[in-house]
Amino acid sequence: MAAENAQIKDGDTVAIWGCGPVGQFAIRSALLMGAGRVVAIDEVPERLAMAEAGGAETIDFSKTDVYDALMALTDNRGPDSCIDAVGCEASGHGATDATIHKVKAAAFLATDRVRVLRQAIMCCRKAGTVSIPGVYVGVGDKTPLCAAMNKGLTFKRGQTHVQAYTEPLLKKIIEGKIDPSFVVTHPANLEDAPADSDPDAESEDGTICACLCARKHRQALRMARQQSPLPIPGWSTRLDLRRLSRWQSWSPGRCEGRRWGADQRS
Repeated sequence: MAAENAQIKDGDTVAIWGCGPVGQFAIRSALLMGAGRVVAIDEVPERLAMAEAGGAETIDFSKTDVYDALMALTDNRGPDSCIDAVGCEASGHGATDATIHKVKAAAFLATDRVRVLRQAIMCCRKAGTVSIPGVYVGVGDKTPLCAAMNKGLTFKRGQTHVQAYTEPLLKKIIEGKIDPSFVVTHPANLEDAPADSDPDAESEDGTICACLCARKHRQALRMARQQSPLPIPGWSTRLDLRRLSRWQSWSPGRCEGRRWGADQRS
């Protein structure tokens, strides 16, 4: 949906801020929709490596000025579409505007850090499109509305319309056009959630997406796999779409929709 909201045309240049799970899927969706060039922006090496594996060029914002880099890549025109896959918790690491955001949030004068949205507005070409799948929770500050208006930008945003996208996405998975399991780097049992979510515990390097899966669901998946004759990338057999439609818990917007990677490791 983020890529569709970006109104991508064949050969377009698309810039995507944030290379977490949402950004990774946006990268691959943009390329499927005909983007000629996708530029992914993050600072985490593992995320940038996964973005490059998905066909994107990358910018490490902790080492490079994002605006200057995008202008250099687009002959000073700017990307045709920009996707903010970060949202309210954007980090600026000491930049003036990032420091102001943190101070205001600490003083309860604002809730959202709109650094990425600001960059997307300033970088996007005139008459371009800004797609916002990143979550915002309240009010932000220092949003360049003047630039957005004078550049004639189109804004499309919102959380995924799950019911509208579930069936077509599952169809693409069955046809082998997409395999979402690549993004799950750290599967775990649901019973391990308290220990894995301990804020005092050391984080594990290379984490892109952790997936919690109850044992009973893994058992149901194994039984369905054995009964289905359809092949699946990364699985020995694929689930039948009609059987999936009866599982009300299946949804691309929920953790259950990423059980494939967890099941492979179980």
